[in-house]
Amino acid sequence: MEGKINQAIKDALESAPKRKFVESVDIAFTIRDVDLKNPNNRIKEEIRLPSGRGRVLKIAMFASGEAATKAKTAGIHVITPQEIEDLGGNKGKAKKLANAYDFFLSEVPHMGLIGRYLGVVLGPRGKMPRPVPPTLDPAIIAAGLQSTVVVKSGDKMTFQISCGTVAQSHEELRANVMEVYNRVTSKLERGVGNIRSLYIKTTMGPAQSVEVIN
Repeated sequence: MEGKINQAIKDALESAPKRKFVESVDIAFTIRDVDLKNPNNRIKEEIRLPSGRGRVLKIAMFASGEAATKAKTAGIHVITPQEIEDLGGNKGKAKKLANAYDFFLSEVPHMGLIGRYLGVVLGPRGKMPRPVPPTLDPAIIAAGLQSTVVVKSGDKMTFQISCGTVAQSHEELRANVMEVYNRVTSKLERGVGNIRSLYIKTTMGPAQSVEVIN
Protein backbone atom coordinates (compact mmCIF):
# COMPACT_ATOMS: atom_id res chain seq x y z
CA MET A 1 0.00 0.00 0.00
CA GLU A 2 2.84 2.39 0.71
CA GLY A 3 3.89 2.41 -2.93
CA LYS A 4 0.34 3.10 -4.11
CA ILE A 5 -0.13 5.86 -1.55
CA ASN A 6 3.22 7.37 -2.52
CA GLN A 7 2.16 7.47 -6.18
CA ALA A 8 -1.21 9.00 -5.28
CA ILE A 9 0.52 11.80 -3.36
CA LYS A 10 2.75 12.48 -6.37
CA ASP A 11 -0.24 12.53 -8.73
CA ALA A 12 -2.23 14.80 -6.38
CA LEU A 13 0.59 17.32 -6.22
CA GLU A 14 1.23 17.26 -9.97
CA SER A 15 -2.45 17.60 -10.93
CA ALA A 16 -3.29 20.38 -8.45
CA PRO A 17 -3.77 23.74 -10.23
CA LYS A 18 -1.68 26.60 -8.86
CA ARG A 19 -3.56 28.56 -6.20
CA LYS A 20 -2.99 31.88 -4.45
CA PHE A 21 -3.04 30.08 -1.11
CA VAL A 22 -1.23 27.06 0.31
CA GLU A 23 -3.49 24.04 -0.12
CA SER A 24 -3.61 21.22 2.37
CA VAL A 25 -2.98 17.61 1.35
CA ASP A 26 -5.71 15.32 2.62
CA ILE A 27 -6.40 11.61 2.88
CA ALA A 28 -10.03 10.52 2.68
CA PHE A 29 -11.27 7.15 3.94
CA THR A 30 -14.56 5.44 3.25
CA ILE A 31 -14.87 2.44 5.55
CA ARG A 32 -17.29 -0.49 5.41
CA ASP A 33 -18.74 -3.25 7.59
CA VAL A 34 -18.30 -1.14 10.73
CA ASP A 35 -21.29 -0.37 12.97
CA LEU A 36 -20.70 3.31 13.65
CA LYS A 37 -24.02 3.57 15.50
CA ASN A 38 -22.06 1.96 18.31
CA PRO A 39 -19.83 4.74 19.72
CA ASN A 40 -17.20 2.12 20.66
CA ASN A 41 -16.57 1.47 16.96
CA ARG A 42 -16.04 5.10 16.03
CA ILE A 43 -12.53 6.28 15.27
CA LYS A 44 -11.23 9.15 17.36
CA GLU A 45 -7.47 9.55 17.40
CA GLU A 46 -4.97 12.32 17.98
CA ILE A 47 -1.96 11.76 15.75
CA ARG A 48 1.40 13.52 15.85
CA LEU A 49 2.54 13.98 12.27
CA PRO A 50 6.27 13.20 11.95
CA SER A 51 6.78 16.07 9.47
CA GLY A 52 4.43 18.54 11.14
CA ARG A 53 1.31 20.19 9.74
CA GLY A 54 3.11 22.39 7.22
CA ARG A 55 1.55 25.53 8.67
CA VAL A 56 1.41 27.36 11.97
CA LEU A 57 -1.73 26.51 13.92
CA LYS A 58 -3.70 29.10 15.87
CA ILE A 59 -4.08 28.25 19.55
CA ALA A 60 -6.04 30.12 22.22
CA MET A 61 -6.18 29.66 25.98
CA PHE A 62 -8.72 30.58 28.65
CA ALA A 63 -6.42 31.92 31.34
CA SER A 64 -5.65 34.65 33.83
CA GLY A 65 -2.73 35.75 35.98
CA GLU A 66 0.56 33.90 35.62
CA ALA A 67 -0.89 31.32 33.22
CA ALA A 68 -2.06 34.11 30.91
CA THR A 69 1.39 35.68 30.99
CA LYS A 70 3.03 32.36 30.08
CA ALA A 71 0.53 31.81 27.29
CA LYS A 72 1.11 35.25 25.78
CA THR A 73 4.86 34.72 25.92
CA ALA A 74 4.38 31.50 23.93
CA GLY A 75 2.34 33.31 21.27
CA ILE A 76 -0.96 31.84 22.46
CA HIS A 77 -4.03 34.08 22.25
CA VAL A 78 -5.51 34.62 25.72
CA ILE A 79 -9.23 34.71 26.51
CA THR A 80 -9.97 35.95 30.02
CA PRO A 81 -12.44 34.12 32.29
CA GLN A 82 -14.60 37.27 32.29
CA GLU A 83 -15.13 36.87 28.54
CA ILE A 84 -16.56 33.33 28.81
CA GLU A 85 -20.07 34.32 29.91
CA ASP A 86 -20.14 37.17 27.40
CA LEU A 87 -19.24 34.78 24.59
CA GLY A 88 -21.91 32.36 25.79
CA GLY A 89 -24.52 35.07 25.40
CA ASN A 90 -23.42 35.90 21.87
CA LYS A 91 -23.55 32.74 19.76
CA GLY A 92 -22.34 34.49 16.61
CA LYS A 93 -19.27 35.81 18.38
CA ALA A 94 -18.66 32.41 19.99
CA LYS A 95 -18.83 30.65 16.60
CA LYS A 96 -16.43 33.18 15.10
CA LEU A 97 -13.98 32.50 17.92
CA ALA A 98 -14.36 28.72 17.56
CA ASN A 99 -13.63 28.88 13.84
CA ALA A 100 -10.66 31.24 14.27
CA TYR A 101 -8.54 28.78 16.29
CA ASP A 102 -7.41 25.22 15.67
CA PHE A 103 -7.06 24.25 19.34
CA PHE A 104 -8.06 25.65 22.71
CA LEU A 105 -6.40 25.27 26.11
CA SER A 106 -7.70 26.25 29.52
CA GLU A 107 -6.69 26.51 33.13
CA VAL A 108 -8.44 23.70 35.01
CA PRO A 109 -10.73 25.93 37.16
CA HIS A 110 -12.39 27.43 34.06
CA MET A 111 -13.38 24.12 32.43
CA GLY A 112 -16.82 23.94 34.07
CA LEU A 113 -17.69 27.49 33.05
CA ILE A 114 -16.54 26.85 29.49
CA GLY A 115 -18.66 23.70 29.30
CA ARG A 116 -21.70 25.60 30.57
CA TYR A 117 -21.44 28.62 28.29
CA LEU A 118 -19.44 27.46 25.27
CA GLY A 119 -19.85 23.68 25.17
CA VAL A 120 -22.68 23.92 22.65
CA VAL A 121 -20.35 25.75 20.22
CA LEU A 122 -16.97 24.12 20.92
CA GLY A 123 -18.20 20.56 21.52
CA PRO A 124 -19.67 19.78 18.07
CA ARG A 125 -16.52 21.20 16.46
CA GLY A 126 -14.28 18.93 18.55
CA LYS A 127 -12.65 22.00 20.07
CA MET A 128 -13.35 21.71 23.78
CA PRO A 129 -10.24 23.02 25.58
CA ARG A 130 -7.47 20.80 26.85
CA PRO A 131 -6.96 21.42 30.57
CA VAL A 132 -3.54 22.77 31.54
CA PRO A 133 -2.43 21.87 35.10
CA PRO A 134 -0.86 24.76 37.06
CA THR A 135 2.52 22.99 37.10
CA LEU A 136 2.68 22.70 33.30
CA ASP A 137 3.80 25.45 30.95
CA PRO A 138 1.12 25.91 28.24
CA ALA A 139 3.94 26.47 25.73
CA ILE A 140 4.82 22.76 25.99
CA ILE A 141 1.28 21.64 25.16
CA ALA A 142 0.97 24.20 22.37
CA ALA A 143 4.23 23.02 20.80
CA GLY A 144 2.94 19.44 20.66
CA LEU A 145 -0.37 20.52 19.15
CA GLN A 146 1.42 22.26 16.27
CA SER A 147 2.05 18.83 14.72
CA THR A 148 -1.19 17.16 15.83
CA VAL A 149 -4.20 16.17 13.74
CA VAL A 150 -7.46 14.83 15.12
CA VAL A 151 -9.11 11.93 13.28
CA LYS A 152 -12.85 11.65 13.95
CA SER A 153 -15.19 9.36 12.02
CA GLY A 154 -18.23 10.16 14.13
CA ASP A 155 -21.11 8.17 12.69
CA LYS A 156 -20.00 8.80 9.09
CA MET A 157 -18.43 6.12 6.92
CA THR A 158 -16.43 8.76 5.01
CA PHE A 159 -14.02 11.09 6.79
CA GLN A 160 -11.07 13.22 5.72
CA ILE A 161 -7.85 14.24 7.47
CA SER A 162 -5.34 16.95 6.58
CA CYS A 163 -1.84 15.47 6.49
CA GLY A 164 0.17 18.58 5.61
CA THR A 165 0.38 21.16 2.84
CA VAL A 166 1.71 21.44 -0.70
CA ALA A 167 4.56 23.54 0.71
CA GLN A 168 6.07 20.39 2.23
CA SER A 169 8.32 17.96 0.40
CA HIS A 170 7.01 14.75 -1.12
CA GLU A 171 8.94 12.74 1.48
CA GLU A 172 7.49 14.76 4.37
CA LEU A 173 3.99 14.25 3.06
CA ARG A 174 4.57 10.52 2.53
CA ALA A 175 5.67 10.13 6.16
CA ASN A 176 2.63 12.04 7.40
CA VAL A 177 0.10 10.23 5.23
CA MET A 178 1.49 6.81 6.15
CA GLU A 179 1.34 7.70 9.85
CA VAL A 180 -2.36 8.53 9.53
CA TYR A 181 -3.10 5.53 7.32
CA ASN A 182 -1.39 3.11 9.70
CA ARG A 183 -3.14 4.53 12.76
CA VAL A 184 -6.59 4.42 11.17
CA THR A 185 -6.21 0.87 9.84
CA SER A 186 -4.89 -0.27 13.23
CA LYS A 187 -8.22 0.78 14.75
CA LEU A 188 -10.28 -1.24 12.28
CA GLU A 189 -11.08 -4.84 13.15
CA ARG A 190 -10.06 -6.14 9.72
CA GLY A 191 -7.56 -3.38 8.96
CA VAL A 192 -7.49 -2.60 5.25
CA GLY A 193 -10.34 -5.11 4.87
CA ASN A 194 -12.66 -2.50 6.38
CA ILE A 195 -11.69 0.15 3.82
CA ARG A 196 -14.03 0.58 0.86
CA SER A 197 -12.11 3.38 -0.81
CA LEU A 198 -9.13 5.64 -0.22
CA TYR A 199 -8.25 8.96 -1.85
CA ILE A 200 -5.44 11.51 -1.68
CA LYS A 201 -6.17 15.09 -2.74
CA THR A 202 -5.20 18.71 -2.27
CA THR A 203 -7.83 21.16 -0.98
CA MET A 204 -9.23 22.02 -4.41
CA GLY A 205 -7.42 19.54 -6.65
CA PRO A 206 -8.78 16.31 -8.17
CA ALA A 207 -8.94 13.27 -5.89
CA GLN A 208 -6.46 10.48 -6.63
CA SER A 209 -7.81 7.02 -5.92
CA VAL A 210 -5.63 4.49 -4.11
CA GLU A 211 -6.46 0.94 -5.16
CA VAL A 212 -7.55 -1.09 -2.16
CA ILE A 213 -7.30 -4.86 -2.59
CA ASN A 214 -9.07 -6.94 0.06
